[in-house]
Amino acid sequence: MKHSSYNHSARFLLTHHKLLWRVSINELKSRYAGSIIGLGWALAFPLLLMSIYAVTYLVIFQVRVPGLTPLQYVLLIFCGLVPFLMTSEALSYGVGSVMANKSVLSNTVFPIDLTPAKAVLLSQVPMVVGFTLISITLLVTGLLPWTSLLLPVVWGLQVLALIGLAWILSLISLVFRDLPNLISLLLMVIMIISPIAYTPDMVPPSLKLFLALNPFAYFVVAYQQVMIYGLLPGWDNSLILVVMSVGLFMLGSYFFSRAKGVLIDYV
Repeated sequence: MKHSSYNHSARFLLTHHKLLWRVSINELKSRYAGSIIGLGWALAFPLLLMSIYAVTYLVIFQVRVPGLTPLQYVLLIFCGLVPFLMTSEALSYGVGSVMANKSVLSNTVFPIDLTPAKAVLLSQVPMVVGFTLISITLLVTGLLPWTSLLLPVVWGLQVLALIGLAWILSLISLVFRDLPNLISLLLMVIMIISPIAYTPDMVPPSLKLFLALNPFAYFVVAYQQVMIYGLLPGWDNSLILVVMSVGLFMLGSYFFSRAKGVLIDYV
């Protein structure tokens, strides 16, 4: 019986999930092999970046958010910064994942469909480290809200969206070789127009359209609501997150399974 190609790439995540996990762990170990502090860099970099942000906005710009202590404001920044680091790494590696793994194109053991997903999986280190630090700090200070239980839901939706995007971009980059540079530029813009160090209420009405058109902003707001404010994301924001994430995942799976046979010839 002939199987439909629809969602074929997504099915590889189910049928080969143990292999994907094992390959990802081995690659993660090799990435830090030979480094003096190894995985310690995964802890040091987010902390350094958070310190720079804290000094910049708390000391230099003296930004204050009503209802939040300076510590909560720093953690508010971290709730947006950590997902951005993950997103940046996932897309940076994901867009070139097929080209970088062209040696496995004819490999029936590790399908090429898994390489974009592997790039996203490897980018979860900043999330694990960052939100562990956030959760511990909130727990120790007695500020950890019950809504933090929803963190895995928001996190999972973002991972789905990034895998879908990685599937699409990894194939497009085979034809449009300037795409990685364009993605880097776009990530810089997204970082600026995302409510990481400021809240949506601080955005002037004339600029709120840019915020509404920024898909990453909806994730930032959701992370900040469930971790810092102790609020359930609004129905409008939740609906956008679910539709966007599941839609991108399904679209990416369909696109990759249908287009890989044609676009792989460009490798």
